[in-house]
Amino acid sequence: MKTVIFKSAIHNRNRIKFLYGLKEFIVEPLYVSKNKNGKKVLYGKVFGTNEIKCFEYKKISNIKTLNYQKFSPVISITPLIN
Repeated sequence: MKTVIFKSAIHNRNRIKFLYGLKEFIVEPLYVSKNKNGKKVLYGKVFGTNEIKCFEYKKISNIKTLNYQKFSPVISITPLIN
């Protein structure tokens, strides 16, 4: 179920809000993958920062899609310039 919610949010460019452990995050989801240990993870940009974070599926709960908040992914070109 989480995968369906995340893939829909990525496709529609909706922000999502969820609890990760005991902390609430608003995230611009980028992609779903597996980490080096084989665990499913979500990569996303934390809203209000430039930080891209990896979230383990098993620690994510209380997911809400924020349909009224769309985003455009920011592609960093700084490494290409230097």
